[in-house]
Amino acid sequence: MRILLTRPLHEFAVREMRKRHLVEVHAGRSPMSKKLLISRIADKEGLLCYPYDRIDKEVIEAGANLKAISTYSVGYDHIDIKAASRRGIVISYTPEVLTDATADHTMALMLDLFRRVSDGDKMIRRGRWTTILGPYDFLGTDLHGKTLGIFGMGRIGMAVAKRARGFEMRIIYHNRKRVPSTLERRLDARYVSLDELFRKSDVVSIHAPHSAGTNDMVGMSLLKKMKKASFLVNTARGRIINENDLASALKSGTIAGAALDVFREEPLSIHSPLIKLENVILTPHIGSATSETRREMAEIAVKNLLLSLSGKKPIYQVRAG
Repeated sequence: MRILLTRPLHEFAVREMRKRHLVEVHAGRSPMSKKLLISRIADKEGLLCYPYDRIDKEVIEAGANLKAISTYSVGYDHIDIKAASRRGIVISYTPEVLTDATADHTMALMLDLFRRVSDGDKMIRRGRWTTILGPYDFLGTDLHGKTLGIFGMGRIGMAVAKRARGFEMRIIYHNRKRVPSTLERRLDARYVSLDELFRKSDVVSIHAPHSAGTNDMVGMSLLKKMKKASFLVNTARGRIINENDLASALKSGTIAGAALDVFREEPLSIHSPLIKLENVILTPHIGSATSETRREMAEIAVKNLLLSLSGKKPIYQVRAG
């Protein structure tokens, strides 16, 4: 069968696919333009895509022979699941493998916010460390003992909760469905409403999936509920946050700071209002970016696709609805 990769992947993974199928790898600008994607997918049975590829209804309909879509990501909101399911196209993704890497990155961002690691680095590099710091200079905030609010208690949210316990943080969470009480006790986490989560947390960490219901959910109405000394961290999906509202909240001192690994549009434009703010830490969507994790993601994405094309159930299948 014929497979399209929307950008280069690990060589071992491409070799594995080429043992059985014809593989076309797009080596040009990423993401592919919609026009190019539609033209290239027309004769393909398999598609291996990335989270920034927009696999909408028009693209899916253009793939007349399409049997399987494998995405190299834990999120799949870039794929029109209903349109694909109506065609009987199998959709797969790579969830569990990136849980630990993303949770580690979340904690790194949290520590940076509280202890001003990036601020210290910038101060030295800009030649502003000109005297020995006194007892009231360049103060950060203790992480231990603070209240962490987790919005989205899935795999990654739980992994963050486990790590936060090591810092003796109090953990509250909000989720579409309350997790079992046995799990709450194991994580030492308390379920609260979304309003209470934002009101009581010293830091809110977002781990919810993006959907119509969560799109722009974190806007000024929720941000105004937060403590002035609190922080916001997002390693989930950029479209959950209204970035203009967040920029206003950071600029006005409504909240103390934020750390973002994901954005509404990626790469983030240099014209974004977030760029000029000193109280926000920005990283380029690297939550899963460890060599070990990315290799495992490639392996799973390829296995998912090959199993689907052979009529077997993939390791991780996305279900419609």
